[in-house]
Amino acid sequence: DAIPSADQIRITTSLKSQRGSVWTKNKSIFEYWEVEVTFRVTGRGRIGADGLAIWFTEEQGLEGPVFGAADKWNGVGIFFDSFDNDGKKNNPGVIVVGNNGKLLYDHQNDGSTQALASCQRDFRNKPYPVRVKITYYQKTLTVLINNGFTPDKEDYEFCAKVEDMVLPSQGYFGISAATGGLADDHDVLSFLTFQLTEPGKEVCFLKYKVPGLRTNEQKHDGNNENLYGTVEGREADDLFETVSDRELRQIFEGQNRIHLEIKQLNRQLDMILDEQRRYVSAVTDEIAKRGAGFPACPHQVSQQEIETVVKTQEEVIRQVNEIRNSMADTLRLISGAQHPGSAAGVYETTQHFNDIKEHLHVVKRDIEHLVQRNMPSSEKSKCPDLPPFPSCLSTMHFFIFVAVQTVLFIGYIMYR
Repeated sequence: DAIPSADQIRITTSLKSQRGSVWTKNKSIFEYWEVEVTFRVTGRGRIGADGLAIWFTEEQGLEGPVFGAADKWNGVGIFFDSFDNDGKKNNPGVIVVGNNGKLLYDHQNDGSTQALASCQRDFRNKPYPVRVKITYYQKTLTVLINNGFTPDKEDYEFCAKVEDMVLPSQGYFGISAATGGLADDHDVLSFLTFQLTEPGKEVCFLKYKVPGLRTNEQKHDGNNENLYGTVEGREADDLFETVSDRELRQIFEGQNRIHLEIKQLNRQLDMILDEQRRYVSAVTDEIAKRGAGFPACPHQVSQQEIETVVKTQEEVIRQVNEIRNSMADTLRLISGAQHPGSAAGVYETTQHFNDIKEHLHVVKRDIEHLVQRNMPSSEKSKCPDLPPFPSCLSTMHFFIFVAVQTVLFIGYIMYR
């Protein structure tokens, strides 16, 4: 049921009981490899079915009940399961299942009894395409996923890792999908495969293309280093991000975003300050002209009102300067937090975040106060006077109406 087009392949359409798959025509002879897959899973329902699978198998897969492919295979399948068959509320999820060609997939339990590794990720109906990076290097299979919330193509997060995994030395790459009683559109936008080599080993350049998909492109550099661009002798375990490293990275990214926001706010405050200064200068020149004996024009405000406006603007300038100083203190605080002396100093930035939050609240309150104070009296919103409420019923008519209603009610009761 797969439908190829110029820019993607729709593995299955959002119709019930669909099965589709795409496989490479030639075997991959790479000992170590990496695939990068970009896909979309979209549907109108709150939940979807059945899901999508990425394969590396010794032989090309046939149509079957496992996400559109056969239920026996020699290799590995990474399953993006949309439907919760076992009712444990752990779907959508990503499951890694290996097979030696003799194992039947446990579909009713979502493969939980056969999963070598798994993670729970929602990959349906995302604003951007979902990206998956699957790496097999030195008998270690790693799955990274970009959840499709940002346009950043390299915003991957760790999903699963399987060690001591032996896969066929040669095999076919494929991708399949299926629908059941519920249905989603399963679209594949790209499928890239790369050869990984150990430092110092010769690289075998082999490149071929499958119509509709870009596959088997060489990934190397001038120094013949491996996928990660590391120097010779670096351990594979150093390539994975630890929990503490991820937390530190998230802290620094948050600080950088706050720093940029405060800089932008500081520029806006500078613009406000310059505008107020120009206004005060113009009003002061007008007062000087008045004092020099220029005749007063009709409909002009009095000198006392102009002096009041000047004083108000000077107060505005003073408050804006205070806000600017507060912003400068906040910037210095963030700059100090971004260059900690030790790991313990990084975790102390929690208090810095609280200080930044207080500064931002003060800035917001002061700006609202300035806007209210600078609004001319003629422009201040006033509630319109309510028109006199018309009296639709006099007291006499009301009592007559009540009496008639009472008589009618008593007559109805007696009639019943």
